[in-house]
Amino acid sequence: MISKRIEGETRCIGRSQGYLGLSIRDVTIDCAVNGPETPAMITAWEPTPAELARLNAGASVHLRILGTGHPPVMLEVGPTPDEAA
Repeated sequence: MISKRIEGETRCIGRSQGYLGLSIRDVTIDCAVNGPETPAMITAWEPTPAELARLNAGASVHLRILGTGHPPVMLEVGPTPDEAA
């Protein structure tokens, strides 16, 4: 997957640690567990052509989390480029 700049970016993290930098949009959501105004972060990703071919062939999306603790996460499909404009 290719990290993309997310529309409405509020910050970019990781550059100072030597990473490429991860574009983040900070939001609040209404969460059934944590309640209204729960802080959340959204990032944008684009599959490579090979990954897109595997997805179209029925492959699943895998989420890798570093470390041993698992924070709550959500995966969804973002808007198409024309919807985001």
